[in-house]
Amino acid sequence: MDQPIEITLEQEFSLIKFIDQVQQMSREQAQEFLILQHKQMMIRERMYQEILKQQWKLDMDFASL
Repeated sequence: MDQPIEITLEQEFSLIKFIDQVQQMSREQAQEFLILQHKQMMIRERMYQEILKQQWKLDMDFASL
């Protein structure tokens, strides 16, 4: 992966909208939002791990094979 992954044009527009929303937030609102976003990212990462485990059958009991 020598080339960086770029975002789509639709994602660029979404990012611009997001930037506008964040710039209108108070400091406290931005901090609360960042905490919530971080928690959601952690949940998403955990979900991906569980999906991969299921797809790769990593949580199976090898004695049952």
